[in-house]
Amino acid sequence: MILQESGENYLEMILVLQKKNGNVRSIDIANAFEFTKASVSRAMSILKKENLILMEPNGNIRLTDAGLARANGVLERHLILTQHLESLGVSSETAEKDACRIEHIISPETFTAIKAQVKK
Repeated sequence: MILQESGENYLEMILVLQKKNGNVRSIDIANAFEFTKASVSRAMSILKKENLILMEPNGNIRLTDAGLARANGVLERHLILTQHLESLGVSSETAEKDACRIEHIISPETFTAIKAQVKK
């Protein structure tokens, strides 16, 4: 399944918020992104349809196993790319923004090479 960049960003944010707060609700995501609740609601329905999240009756959002795997992959790319760009002398702010864009388009081959370099 091909997930748009925005969908991957949502999954990554759900994972980050889950690690930080335990439970995640749509309002938490809206606040983190500074998006409207309607925009987040639409995105959550798409992710639910793709079986990447579960919406609990109490409003909590949970990642499915597939959603968690996808979110972990995006987060790993984000962290490794940010670290790599900073090691090249890029400011933390710019490295963070650039990594957020690059993480969605980088090839597995290139990412593996960068990851190996960062781990040295």
